[in-house]
Amino acid sequence: MPCGYCRTIKPNTTEKVTLEIAPDGGYRILDGRTCDRMTPRELLLLAAARCAAETALMIMHKEQLTPRHFEITSSGSLTDEAAPIEPSFGSFHLVYRIECASEEEQAKAGRAVRLTQEKYCGMVRMLARIAPVTHETAVVTTQPAGA
Repeated sequence: MPCGYCRTIKPNTTEKVTLEIAPDGGYRILDGRTCDRMTPRELLLLAAARCAAETALMIMHKEQLTPRHFEITSSGSLTDEAAPIEPSFGSFHLVYRIECASEEEQAKAGRAVRLTQEKYCGMVRMLARIAPVTHETAVVTTQPAGA
């Protein structure tokens, strides 16, 4: 029997949560929802996004980098395999969008994301035990070309 908080969701759909991250690690959920209005699955995605963002920020700060803008989206594709009552996650995907001041900062941000995904984020490692986790990174610089 599905839990009382989980609404019926069709298999093969995707749920996602997008956060805007402040330099101090604070966050804002971009669609305006609050945690008390999220399903347990969405809260799992929120936890993954926060953990990955905080881990990446920690690495960036150690590299003396404060991004101008940082957004992260955590999504999960639902499947009905092996779930007789309710769909479960069949895969996870994180999208990092980071704006930096220079190409040097851009390289540092890309490295921070790579280390977050491959080594340091416990939530990413935990999710990988449930289903495959992929990611993509969009790091842009606001420095004019040739500056």
